[in-house]
Amino acid sequence: MSTLGSRAAAALCALAMTGCVIGPAYQRPAVTTPTAFREQQQTSAGANVANPKWWETFGDAQLNALEEKVSVSNQNVAAAAAAVEAARAVVREARSQYYPTVTVNPSLTNVHLAIPGASGIPAGKTYNEYAVPFEATWEPDLWGRVKKAVQSSGIAVQIQTADLENVRLAAQADLATDYYELRTEDALKALLDAATANYRETLELNRSLLAAGVGNDEAVAQAETQLKITEAQATAVGVLRAEYEHAIALLVGQAPTAVTVAPLEWKPNPPAIPSGVPSELLQRRPDIAAAERAVAQANVQIGIAKTAYYPSVTLTAEGGPESLALTSLPSKFWSLGPSLVETIFEGGLRKATVQQYQAAYDQTVANYRQTVLTAFGQVEDNLAALRVLGQVVGQQKAAIEAAARTLDEATARYKGGLDPYLNVLSAQIILLNAQETLLSFNEQQMTASVALIKALGGGYKQ
Repeated sequence: MSTLGSRAAAALCALAMTGCVIGPAYQRPAVTTPTAFREQQQTSAGANVANPKWWETFGDAQLNALEEKVSVSNQNVAAAAAAVEAARAVVREARSQYYPTVTVNPSLTNVHLAIPGASGIPAGKTYNEYAVPFEATWEPDLWGRVKKAVQSSGIAVQIQTADLENVRLAAQADLATDYYELRTEDALKALLDAATANYRETLELNRSLLAAGVGNDEAVAQAETQLKITEAQATAVGVLRAEYEHAIALLVGQAPTAVTVAPLEWKPNPPAIPSGVPSELLQRRPDIAAAERAVAQANVQIGIAKTAYYPSVTLTAEGGPESLALTSLPSKFWSLGPSLVETIFEGGLRKATVQQYQAAYDQTVANYRQTVLTAFGQVEDNLAALRVLGQVVGQQKAAIEAAARTLDEATARYKGGLDPYLNVLSAQIILLNAQETLLSFNEQQMTASVALIKALGGGYKQ
């Protein structure tokens, strides 16, 4: 019996180790990959590599210091990292199914005989019976169900890891965007302060002319109105700046009171765009990696569903010491045997389950392809934005130069008594509006640069 049981167990173990693998083989879904982006027809495959610290491309020490804190303190990143650890634990849980489950159920029973017992124990005798049975149950992985469960869990770790990188990249990009929007507010404040100083000088000029009898009160009122409006605008800048500073604090995982971004003189300096961005660079995007791994996981789930068509075999072994009476010596018992369960009728449940997972697989394939298309679209959008903004900034600078000449001419003619002050006021407003518009275009340049880096999956080096 012992030899027969050992041979049966050995045979089942061998079959489990070389069991069948049920389900379709996985192939990465095909996607159409252009050789070049529309906005950059020249390609330079291999000229660009990933740059984990892409923000250093902007050459801003204060931004660098803030970005370094994102991976350490950002709570969304911390939550995504915890999700990765949870997924790894699920892999270990799945692997535990490779091994048998062993349980023990000890018992102790006090027995009193009213009549003589079968073992010759006289009536009226009280004795104890005990047993310490150990039971081991093992389901061999004959059809690869456990193997596929482990594989699916392993892919889930890859998905969570890609999601972690996606959360990290999004937080880094959000921080850079908020930082340059804050710097734009600093530049706007400096511009309005300078305009305020100029308008104050103009107001004093008008007051002097009025006192000398060559000016008029209307010009003084107009100059004073323009000064007060600009002062109010300069003060209002503080609202948005405070909001951006608070947003930066949250991104680095700190309370708003703990982070102060000191104002500084800032000149927009968008990094140069590579001469060619090969389409293969998009494969570094973590959201694309997560979408592709989701397809692989859905493929594994089809195989797991198909294992339901096959019988399950369970090997059970039981044994341990026991004693039936105080007068008897402890004895040992054991039993070993397999059991097989096969579903005969279930009303189409298994077929419907397989169809469900096949449809889920088709859905993940479509999602993967859409993610790739979206990625290409985002790169094209930001390449186009940077190309157009590069032209617009040059045009706007020319407009500012023309507006400045107009203001100089209007001021000279006003001082010479040739034109009314209204011409000066109009020229001042036009110049200030042109300067503010340039700041807006500069902000768009910087944020589009950040968005392009994010769309490329984390930056580039030339």
